Amino acid sequence: MNFSDLNFSLPTLLAVNLACALFMTGLIWFVQVVHYPLFLSARSDAWPDYHRVHSSRTTWIVLPVMLIELMAAVLLVVRLPSPASVSLLALLVVIWLSTFFVQVPLHNTLGQQSNVAVFNSLVLKLVLTNWLRTIAWSARSVLLLFLLMKLAK
Repeated sequence: MNFSDLNFSLPTLLAVNLACALFMTGLIWFVQVVHYPLFLSARSDAWPDYHRVHSSRTTWIVLPVMLIELMAAVLLVVRLPSPASVSLLALLVVIWLSTFFVQVPLHNTLGQQSNVAVFNSLVLKLVLTNWLRTIAWSARSVLLLFLLMKLAK
């Protein structure tokens, strides 16, 4: 079976992309504005255990949606090769690169940090660098809404 053999309709691909993007946009705004900043208040001897459980549970929620979103974005480019679909995929590539080369390493370091000053600095860096994903997912949601509205005309 070839990847391009998956013959989903354009509305279906747009809807799956939009559902994933809206879910992740809502989640990333919560993480950006509420969750990551609260790490500064959560510092205690229990932090390593808290962070380990937090990371594990977050992965179970986020990774399946991110994988579905990636597959749907690639299929959208195959089904509708256009500047818009390529831009949507490019935004997702930025998100994935930022996640695995910036946020995950920061989380790994943060999870084992015992120095309070370094810990606080890492949390602030996590919040600052996470704006890239927040903006990229927000842009995907907006662009997908426009594409779906255009298709509905």
